[in-house]
Amino acid sequence: MEVFFRYLASIDNSDHRDRTEEILTWVANKFPNLEAQMKWNTPMYSDHGTFIIGFSTAKHHLSVSPEEVCIAHFADNIAQAGYKSTKGLFRIPWNELVNYELLERMIEFNILDKADYSTFWRK
Repeated sequence: MEVFFRYLASIDNSDHRDRTEEILTWVANKFPNLEAQMKWNTPMYSDHGTFIIGFSTAKHHLSVSPEEVCIAHFADNIAQAGYKSTKGLFRIPWNELVNYELLERMIEFNILDKADYSTFWRK
């Protein structure tokens, strides 16, 4: 989590900072084999050099970026959770609960789906 220290410290709203730290810590504890990284001013996790999931903060939400393939695969689950999404991310409003079950399934999907990848991003 040390890799995210500066990023977290830059979040002015303490509730948003605490929520972001909670989610990043949850990922690190649930998936200890993933590597925590900061790239493009974005906290993210990778597995054997390939991107698994990234997070970024905004005024009204936390954006979760698991790549397009994963968003498409879980589109119905994202909608059922009440989250809005685009092709590459979905948004968790600050005032709503985090669906950790959905996050876990998405991360597991990306780990398995990208097991044989040798590139950072899907092609």
